[in-house]
Amino acid sequence: MAKAVAVLVAVLVVAAAGAGGAAAQQCDASGLAVCARAIIGGAAPTAACCSGLRAQQGCFCRYARNPAYSRYINSPAARGALTACGIAIPRC
Repeated sequence: MAKAVAVLVAVLVVAAAGAGGAAAQQCDASGLAVCARAIIGGAAPTAACCSGLRAQQGCFCRYARNPAYSRYINSPAARGALTACGIAIPRC
């Protein structure tokens, strides 16, 4: 589990660094690192996680199409985190 969290955080940081421009300011995947335990392991999302998910809500489809971390974003655990935070699961 710890290795998976480290991988997710590294992927999110690399993706955020490569995004560039104004879109990177709005779609900062590193902001989802706070949700690693919920997205990877299915833990209950924290308030900080829910806040991060809400801030990145408009970016979910972009993240889901990125092969570097689509398996995390499209996972049942990620969907569970969205539901637990009261956020609609996007239709991409």
